[in-house]
Amino acid sequence: QVQLVESGGGLVRPGGSLRLSCTASGSIFRLKDMGWYRQDPGIGRKMVAMVTSTDSTIYDDSVKGRFTVSRDSAKITVSLQMDSLKPGDTALYYCYLRNGHENYWGEGTQVTVSS
Repeated sequence: QVQLVESGGGLVRPGGSLRLSCTASGSIFRLKDMGWYRQDPGIGRKMVAMVTSTDSTIYDDSVKGRFTVSRDSAKITVSLQMDSLKPGDTALYYCYLRNGHENYWGEGTQVTVSS
């Protein structure tokens, strides 16, 4: 089993910044992608940013240029630096990890952008 522990959500004003972090533990044998999804109100879960097994990064168009995803050298912690936040970024953010053929999710951390 793999466990994911997230931290860093909260309330921020438009234009502000937040940093999310997620650390994985457990039986990680064939780590592949690791990154972040978000659940927008009334909409399904969608990918925000991802670091692939080859250390490439992928972003949703809505966050390009504002969000930066990174993973530590041990490849068990993934972070999401979120700058120039907008009210539309308000959502529950989930850490995601793919280990072999299995997908794992964190419990989610709330990000609220409001004045």
